[in-house]
Amino acid sequence: MTRRIVRNYSQTNTLFRAQVRAFSSMDTFKYEDLEIKLTTNPKEKPGSDHQYEFGKLTTDHMLEIDWDVQTGWGKPLISPYHNFSMDPSNSTLHYALECFEGLKALPSYDKKKIHLFRPIENCKRMNNSFKALAFPEYDNEELLKCIKKLVDVDRDWMPWKEKHSLYIRPTGISWENTLGVKAASKVKLFTILSPVGPYYPKGFKPVSVNCYTDFVRAWHKGSGDKKLGSNYGPTIRPAKTVAVSGYDQILWLVGDTVSEVGVMNFFVFWINENGEKELITCPLDGTILPGVTRSSILALTQSWEEFKVTERHFKIQEVIKAVEEGRIIEAFGCGTAAVVSPVQKIGYAGQDYDIPINEELQSGELANRLFTQLDEIYTGKSQFKDWAVEV
Repeated sequence: MTRRIVRNYSQTNTLFRAQVRAFSSMDTFKYEDLEIKLTTNPKEKPGSDHQYEFGKLTTDHMLEIDWDVQTGWGKPLISPYHNFSMDPSNSTLHYALECFEGLKALPSYDKKKIHLFRPIENCKRMNNSFKALAFPEYDNEELLKCIKKLVDVDRDWMPWKEKHSLYIRPTGISWENTLGVKAASKVKLFTILSPVGPYYPKGFKPVSVNCYTDFVRAWHKGSGDKKLGSNYGPTIRPAKTVAVSGYDQILWLVGDTVSEVGVMNFFVFWINENGEKELITCPLDGTILPGVTRSSILALTQSWEEFKVTERHFKIQEVIKAVEEGRIIEAFGCGTAAVVSPVQKIGYAGQDYDIPINEELQSGELANRLFTQLDEIYTGKSQFKDWAVEV
């Protein structure tokens, strides 16, 4: 009996040491080891008049990279799109050991090239999500090379139409088939592609938002700044609740402090109490996602040097006061899918507050300007900081 206990302890200790080595060293997969197996049974592609719905279609191929605590990262593989066979005891199913990213491959303005927009930022952000889940780290540049190759392999799926794109969904899941809350000894990193149309097919659609105070999306020293699946699932029921009341999205609060809107970062453009024009958004305090579009908007507006640009905590009461005093110029959310989403109404404590909207633009002038300039950068019509990366 004693020998058996010692042997089991030794096996457990060996596994623990292997995990420590895996997480403390930069063992990573390499693009040069990428294997490609092309489909022999390609899917039927949509016609030129197809109306693309978000996430409804997937392309012919996918990228997979497996990790094992004993052997480290395996070789990257691009193969035909396929289902996974998952054990019912898999810890992703039981403990939400899952994270994801979202970015786009977009046609250039002349329809001759494909661009990714600041893709390394998404690779870095998912690495941070991996760390939060005790998943192994990887080299961001190596992942980006693999993703670019996947896009190139399925480039014929690109809808070569204005404001259409290939949506890219990198994902990490546990491949541990053991009940019990613990670090995964096996992990799968995969990426799929989905051709999508414009978020607003008929132009901007201003949204109404409600400050739902019966549920907190994120909190200090939590995981609100990571793209973990566990951050999103619990927000669906509150979103349905406000939808029944006639609102499009939730303006999330942390106490009285403004946070995000729906699954987007949130900006207010106003005349502050010092009489200055100011664009303000919540700082990266751990409760909000460090959005790529968010940081791009900050960089662009700071480069203009036309008004004050501020990252600081501000309360919903400050926003309401500014509305009542006529100091709000506009407000909008921002993210990969919509780019910018104008806000026309905020509901708080049983009362609605109207936010100015340019009726002709169906947005504020700043939101429209940002949308236009970012689109020109996406498509290569204009250049800014090498943000557009050619595939």
